[in-house]
Amino acid sequence: MDFIENRIFAEIAVGENAEIQRTLSAEDITLFAVVSGDVNPAHLDPEYAEHSMFHHIIAHGMWGGALISAVLGTRLPGPGTIYLSQSLRFRRPVSIGDTITTRVTVTEKKPDTHRLKLHCQCLNQHGEEVIVGDAEVIAPQEKIRRPRAQLPHLTIKK
Repeated sequence: MDFIENRIFAEIAVGENAEIQRTLSAEDITLFAVVSGDVNPAHLDPEYAEHSMFHHIIAHGMWGGALISAVLGTRLPGPGTIYLSQSLRFRRPVSIGDTITTRVTVTEKKPDTHRLKLHCQCLNQHGEEVIVGDAEVIAPQEKIRRPRAQLPHLTIKK
């Protein structure tokens, strides 16, 4: 069985980082549109996208934001983290087939409030920054170790 485990505030040092890697699929874009309601044709309509600024379908920007949330909630600090704020700057589009490495790095600790500031980056397979920003969270104070949720396999029918 696979587990996820947090890092409590006292265990975390400035400079620590954690990351995940994910390759964007057409199904990811469709599923993100379903759960968010964002049906912007830049993400879903190849004919429209061909005549847009990027000339092809691109990911929703917040798909990358969701990857940052995944690192914070499952890796660093992990389960029990309270997300307070996030700034994001979108540098490049993410296209189907791009492999995104999402990394968070602790830049500041506030012992009186158990808050952390973290620098957040999403890099494509060429090492180019596609999203950059900063997050603030409240780190957990109690150790949590839980079985990793087994997600269902979804099939998209149009």
